[in-house]
Amino acid sequence: MNKRYLMFVMQPYSYAILRPLQSAILARGDEVAWFLSGNDVNAASLTEQEHYLSTIEQVKAYKPDAVFVPGNVVPDFIPGAKVQVFHGLEYKKKGHFAIRGFFDLYCTHGPLTTEPFQKLAKKHGYFNVVETGWPKLDPYFDYARCINDKPVILYAPTFSPSLSSLPHLFEQIKLLAQSNKFKIVIKFHPKTKTEWQQLYRSYNNDNLIIDNGDNLIPLIQQADIVISDTSSAVDEALLIGKPVITFNNSSPQAALINIDKPSDLNITIDKALNLSDGHQEEIDNYIKQVHPYQDGKSAERVLQAVDELLIRGVKRKPLNLIRKYKIRKLMKYYKLG
Repeated sequence: MNKRYLMFVMQPYSYAILRPLQSAILARGDEVAWFLSGNDVNAASLTEQEHYLSTIEQVKAYKPDAVFVPGNVVPDFIPGAKVQVFHGLEYKKKGHFAIRGFFDLYCTHGPLTTEPFQKLAKKHGYFNVVETGWPKLDPYFDYARCINDKPVILYAPTFSPSLSSLPHLFEQIKLLAQSNKFKIVIKFHPKTKTEWQQLYRSYNNDNLIIDNGDNLIPLIQQADIVISDTSSAVDEALLIGKPVITFNNSSPQAALINIDKPSDLNITIDKALNLSDGHQEEIDNYIKQVHPYQDGKSAERVLQAVDELLIRGVKRKPLNLIRKYKIRKLMKYYKLG
């Protein structure tokens, strides 16, 4: 009998994370449906071939065996095992290791996240942890490097007010664009403050482009350098071989070129374009810890982990009444059963 899987989406970044899973599911001959929740997403982002369920009643009738979730929460009233696949690789952000009582399985990306979650699984006792790699990256390891007319800089800052470099690097980004030496592509996180976005959008220069798509990885592939702060873009860029400059990274690793003064950005660009062998070795070592899988088969490993979970059966989760009520209120759904 075919298995049925549900993709639970609350933010635009989820599509790129979940579509490699969809491809692997369909290749097995199983079924996939999508449910979108909240004002930040809508069905226009789905293709005609993707099966869209528009109501909770449709989801319940669909009876998914498992629900894949890139976000932090999922309704308890949706059927199926709840699988956390994560919305980024940034383990340093507050809340990454928070256990909220929603999930039966955490599919981690590498030793750096697997080991802490395994300790938490032992402590809480009701969920499983399997290291699978991140499905979002599956399509992107086998690619031809771009030969750019002039170096392309991707600026992909986080939205978090306490961590974002956006208010600090505006003048420096302008200077880089004005130099005519670089092409600069800016990719805002969907939750970025409107006033910060408007600040950058108000600056017109042929060398500066703001990308409004929902997939960061192709932009990283095209870039020669990535500038960020404390964002999942940092690890995503390192994993496909790009040098990364960070501004006030919350926990700077040797693999990064971290600065704490905006005025240091320009001179650091040259360092990033001419990495030393020692720095490249640091990047390689970091990859082994964060995401060692470069075979494009993380989605298949996730499905295998789900298969094993369904055979064993899920365990009873905590009552979690306050969080369950909050998500029911958010989704305006109060029916029982």
